[in-house]
Amino acid sequence: MELWDMPVKDILEHISSGEISATEVLEHYLHAIREKDSQVNALIEVLEPMARMDASRVDALLREGQSPGALAGLPVAVKDNICVKGAGCTSGSKIMENWVSPYDATAIKRLRDRGAIIIGKTNMDEFAMGSSTETSAFGITKNPWDLTRVPGGSSGGSAAAVASGMAPLALGTDTGGSIRQPASFNGICGLKPTYGLVSRYGVTAYASSLDTVGPFGETVWDCALLLEAIAGHDPMDATCALREAVAYTKRLDGSVEGLRVGVPRELLHGVAAPVKAQFHNTLSAMENMGMIVEETGLPSLAYGVEAYYAIASAEASSNLARFDGVRFGRRAAADTLDEMYTRSRGEGLGREVIKRILLGTFVLEPGNKDRYFMQAARVRTLIKREFEKAFENFDLIVSPASPDVAFKIGDRIRDPLTMYLADLITIPVNMAGVCALSMPMGFVDCGGSTLPCGLQIIGKPFDEPTVLRAGHCLEQEIGAGIREEMRNMRRKLGPVRECELVD
Repeated sequence: MELWDMPVKDILEHISSGEISATEVLEHYLHAIREKDSQVNALIEVLEPMARMDASRVDALLREGQSPGALAGLPVAVKDNICVKGAGCTSGSKIMENWVSPYDATAIKRLRDRGAIIIGKTNMDEFAMGSSTETSAFGITKNPWDLTRVPGGSSGGSAAAVASGMAPLALGTDTGGSIRQPASFNGICGLKPTYGLVSRYGVTAYASSLDTVGPFGETVWDCALLLEAIAGHDPMDATCALREAVAYTKRLDGSVEGLRVGVPRELLHGVAAPVKAQFHNTLSAMENMGMIVEETGLPSLAYGVEAYYAIASAEASSNLARFDGVRFGRRAAADTLDEMYTRSRGEGLGREVIKRILLGTFVLEPGNKDRYFMQAARVRTLIKREFEKAFENFDLIVSPASPDVAFKIGDRIRDPLTMYLADLITIPVNMAGVCALSMPMGFVDCGGSTLPCGLQIIGKPFDEPTVLRAGHCLEQEIGAGIREEMRNMRRKLGPVRECELVD
């Protein structure tokens, strides 16, 4: 079997048994990056020297009979707003293109402590502001299923790296759907954990009350494995919950019979007919597995997009004030202090970021704060309470992960309203602070291209085990054809080096 075709679980077993070294696994993925990333542009920086040193360290420990950790030798791609010591952390912006992180984010430290190899930093919408990875200062990332289409955003580079076979696992961040929507567009799994379960220390903030670090993987098991490594309380993050990580991979196997599943009618408005058809097929599969599926209503979700952009932009206006040419980022030549501020931010920040900073500043002005920001905060509370009430009757809530499949590059970047409204399905999860998984549920034929679409499974706060178990069981039911389509896509995308291992 080719190495890129192996499940993560098998790669780990081969490394731990000594059949293949961590260095050989790393070299395979570096080769895949060289062959494919010129087409996809998923990575901003490839960390070859650093990754080779870490892989050699893992191999040395294994030769000595020691355990490097649960992720021993697994390469992980990391979104470029998460700090990796000695590597750049651009957040997709020119203003940060020359800044090198002096420390590891908590999530990165925990990955390294468990033997993971950080292979590279992935492309993203500038400061995580976007839904298509088209606002990056380092070029547009392309969807490996169709190179004329977007991979989603803002974590599009991480999703595309996993989907194309350039990394088996990746980290992203999710503020309003930035893990789940790219996972849907790329035919992989992505988990937005409960707010506070994963430390944000070392992560460039967009909207501090909404940002969440989470995993990408080809399967639900992969996401569970990565979540085990990064979850848990961190004293360096005041918003991190007093909870420890759970053995999520050991809780995947179990019955889902009798689970009560709610389908909010509000999350089906505007969903494309082919995606809706796949969604109803998936609901039928869930019922066949013994789950109890019922329609429900969450009326306040209709106001989620407006409230989200008021809150997120206000927090971004505050968080991005530090990128002024003095403390962080590039500094433009100027004769006066005001001119230096203006030129540094004007030259270093992109159009979308400037627009959201201006919006956030506007909604926080004394005359507007009560009218916009406080009203948005009240809507957020209403959304949270409606989810709490819904979870009194249901174990899970499901919907499509996105209203449509990946759209063409350039189609929506000049139409921000359409772009923002596409987040209607994912935004409420962040507003409520609950957890949600995006996983492939089928394919849509779109102009000659076969494109994946995703299912969103929403769970109660800190109930990731139930969400992951439901996704894992459903994956066993409907995932075989999806996995084969993934293999076909990777073969078409570019040449791969075969591994000598035979299944």
